[in-house]
Amino acid sequence: MDRLAFYHQTIQTIQTILTDYHNANLKAESQVLESQLVFDQERDQYLLLLMGWEDDRRLKSVLIHVRIHQRKIWIEEDWTEEGVATDLLAADLSRDEIVLGFHPPQVRQYTEFAVVPT
Repeated sequence: MDRLAFYHQTIQTIQTILTDYHNANLKAESQVLESQLVFDQERDQYLLLLMGWEDDRRLKSVLIHVRIHQRKIWIEEDWTEEGVATDLLAADLSRDEIVLGFHPPQVRQYTEFAVVPT
């Protein structure tokens, strides 16, 4: 598969994974937080946000943030139980294509995923 086709397939995979988590949030019994997807293909940023109100307090958090950077898939934020990396591996992406960006650079060498020089 050429690089451009791989890139487009990777974007589709990321969007599908985030959409699945979004749909699961929509089915959750607790509707305190609203689930929102943000896909910016121009800048290669993909997010699943949760936001809402609890009494007078504004709640907003990034559940998942994935981006494509330096020809790798960077998982910048992941508060899911099983992990987005697990979903990417199940979609036939390899460990050397995935960076766990939520880990400090000096710790990434101890993961089973890609290490990118800083």
